[in-house]
Amino acid sequence: MIFQERIRALRKERKETQAQTAAALGLVDRHYQRFEGGTNLPSFQNIIALADHFQVNADYLLGRTDEREMLPPPAGREEPL
Repeated sequence: MIFQERIRALRKERKETQAQTAAALGLVDRHYQRFEGGTNLPSFQNIIALADHFQVNADYLLGRTDEREMLPPPAGREEPL
C-alpha cells in the first residue's frame, strides 16, 4: 500500500494531474490510475520511469526506505516543465 500512497503524494507535490503524469511516462491515463489505485503493479521499467520522473530513489517508491534521496534526471532525459 505504501507504493500507491507515495506516487500519489509525489504527483500532488508536483501539482500534476494523473493524466499529466501518465503522459510524461508514456502511459495511457487509465494505466497510471491503476497504479495509484493499487489494482495494477508497475513493471520494472515503469518503476524506473516513475523514480526518474519524481526524482526519487526507487527504494523510496517501493517503501524500502524513507530517504527520498533526490536524484537528478538521467543524462539525455529532460524533465517536462
